[in-house]
Amino acid sequence: MTVESTAARKTTRRSSGTKRTASASTSTTKKATATTATEPELVQLLTPEGERVQHPEYDIDLSAEELRGLYRDMVLTRRFDAEATALQRQGELGLWASLLGQEAAQIGSGRALRDDDYVFPTYREHGVAWCRGVDPTNLLGMFRGVNNGGWDPNSNNFHLYTIVLGSQTLHATGYAMGIAKDGADSAVLAYFGDGASSQGDVNESFVFSAVYNAPVVFFCQNNQWAISEPIEKQTRVPLYQRARGFGFPGVRVDGNDVLACLAVTRSALERARRGEGPTLIEAFTYRMAAHTTSDDPTRYRRDAEREAWEAKDPILRLKAYLENEGHADAAFFEELEAESETLGKHVREVVRAMPVPDHMAMFDHTYADGHALVDEERAQFAAYQASFEGGEAE
Repeated sequence: MTVESTAARKTTRRSSGTKRTASASTSTTKKATATTATEPELVQLLTPEGERVQHPEYDIDLSAEELRGLYRDMVLTRRFDAEATALQRQGELGLWASLLGQEAAQIGSGRALRDDDYVFPTYREHGVAWCRGVDPTNLLGMFRGVNNGGWDPNSNNFHLYTIVLGSQTLHATGYAMGIAKDGADSAVLAYFGDGASSQGDVNESFVFSAVYNAPVVFFCQNNQWAISEPIEKQTRVPLYQRARGFGFPGVRVDGNDVLACLAVTRSALERARRGEGPTLIEAFTYRMAAHTTSDDPTRYRRDAEREAWEAKDPILRLKAYLENEGHADAAFFEELEAESETLGKHVREVVRAMPVPDHMAMFDHTYADGHALVDEERAQFAAYQASFEGGEAE
């Protein structure tokens, strides 16, 4: 399966700085989709070679500064992710879920948000957290086992990470229904993966959001693998087409194209704010790394598959465009590389300095007014901890 549009496959690469329209190829794409399931319809504004193309429904006009900002976001997010993976391998974190390869989907959608919008993530939206201004080191506390989240969701309108698959879509729908009743014109963005799309919670959230016309955008990062299960074992049709059965629109976007992800998400959020209800966005991308650091993707994926997707790397394609258009020079890339290394060093230092929490604190907020059973469990756990102290003394 390919993420390139029909137009991208049939049109030869042109000289730098040129734009071409996808309108002439739209009918070709739809005709191909009707005859073969391997030809996905998707929105693309930047080809894997870094060539800018136009789309009749979704297009965007960004300044050179804004383009450099998107590139910086993706580079620093990838550097943070790489450092977190290394920290886990060295025993500093218990687990880590890498976003490698999904930077464009997250940065593009994250930068489409307004400050008053609210985000409900899963456990891999490190790039979205970056866009919302969450200190990246705060993401690591839970994976180090020193806190239960690490940040105040209301400070950045970015909810805590959700490990239970799909449950956050119900939270997002309920929150969206609430702000609609309050008369606010903000919107909600809910993230989930292709595997979670099979969960009952996700489908129930589709029902409620459609019936109540909730201002929520569902952003599915289809990275092709639900741990070790390929997408063809999740659905017989492209995921975005599922929205039709619930009565709202769906769109597939090139998830490795940060410009397309920004344009499509911005459009869907504006639609939600206008009171036109939910939208399902399927970002067609690829998980370059393991599902988590406890996973071994070499047991179920072929190297050729990964290599094919490496050619569609979201960072490399934007870099090519910046260079071809003269929007960034060598000094910019050198400064960003230095900033990237500084970030990695900072993350490592902060993680290693994280204080060990009080083991008994987990009992403090279970019930507002206390509970006899919790008191009993607290005493049992205290005795258990004391048994280790005695052993060390001996």
